[in-house]
Amino acid sequence: MTPFRRFVLARAIAWIGNAMSIVAVPMLVYQLTGSPLLSGVAFAVEALPYLLFGLLAGAFADRVDRKRVLLATQLASVCALASIPAAHLFGSVTISHLLLVSFSTSTLFVFFDAASFGVVPALVGRDSIADATGTLVSVGTVIGIAGPLLGGVAATTLGPPGAIAIDALCFLIAAIVTATVTLPAGAAASMVGSTLRTSIVEGLDFIWRHRVVRALTTVGIGVSLANGVVVGLMVVVGVRKLGLNEGDARLGSLYAATALGAFLISLVSARIQRAVGTGVITCAGLLVAFSAMLAWSTTGVLAVSLVVLVVYQAANTMIVVNGIVVRQSVTPDGLQSRVNTTARMIAMGGTPFGAAAGGAVAEMFGVTAAIVLGACALAAAGAVALRLGVPRLPLLADLTASAERERQ
Repeated sequence: MTPFRRFVLARAIAWIGNAMSIVAVPMLVYQLTGSPLLSGVAFAVEALPYLLFGLLAGAFADRVDRKRVLLATQLASVCALASIPAAHLFGSVTISHLLLVSFSTSTLFVFFDAASFGVVPALVGRDSIADATGTLVSVGTVIGIAGPLLGGVAATTLGPPGAIAIDALCFLIAAIVTATVTLPAGAAASMVGSTLRTSIVEGLDFIWRHRVVRALTTVGIGVSLANGVVVGLMVVVGVRKLGLNEGDARLGSLYAATALGAFLISLVSARIQRAVGTGVITCAGLLVAFSAMLAWSTTGVLAVSLVVLVVYQAANTMIVVNGIVVRQSVTPDGLQSRVNTTARMIAMGGTPFGAAAGGAVAEMFGVTAAIVLGACALAAAGAVALRLGVPRLPLLADLTASAERERQ
């Protein structure tokens, strides 16, 4: 088995566990509080670490042994997740404990993600980044389709703490597999002589100077605001708009629908990027996602809601994957972790605010108003894309070739 396949296997095992927590955590929050606002806040807490620590994580991962970062974050996640079933076994889980664990595991993921951004190009080569990213997305979303359904069953049969215990076990196994991955020397230890502060500034400077990366990152803010609304209110929509019980295993089907959308687009994302301009991909994705959110705001039928979520997530995933692949393709090796983590931090920075704002609006004005708010964020992102000239951005191959010429 090649090192990249071992890396994918480790990620897959962790994703299996994470699929359990995706359903179990918001279900447990809603069971403990019954509040749409706190449900949105809980998701915001999970999304906030990228905004807080993205700069630091990217600079850190470009300076140290990236494999050690992968292992350390996975093992620390085991300890954090295991504390929830332990608390349930010996007492009771509190909302503050749950929020602390969500914040901790999300913070660890930021550092794991930073190291991964540097590892993938080193494992597969710059020309295969699009295909490798497509593989990771495909594997992750195949698991995401069945995982939330199984997570819903596990959370209702074992209870949410039991489902989270499965997540902790999966992270432990993933760490064991990660330990067997052999990384190229450049990915295993990418030391730089500058200070941590200087490293951070170098990453920010590259994003600002590269007009394509800057434009896609800016548009990504609106996309993340909308996605925060969607994911942060998934359980609330299921209960209040679709008529499901707060402990209904069918809540997992909502998460599975988004995973199916991501999977379907991942099968063709690399081919789309080879044939369609970078800017056209982004703008078309914004239009489809906007239309899907408006449709989601009007339906109260589970089957229709699932179809709309498939369409929405396919468009959302294409926008995100397009941005990631472009950044990894045009960024020098020594800046991979910094640039990609920082750009993701900026682009995804709207997620916690979208989740919190969506929860607050749903609490005061209803779920429909909250979903429309998310659609407005996508409309604003589209306006920004037009202002920055995103529709005219060229093919990925042309961007990659231009970057290679600049490095020579």
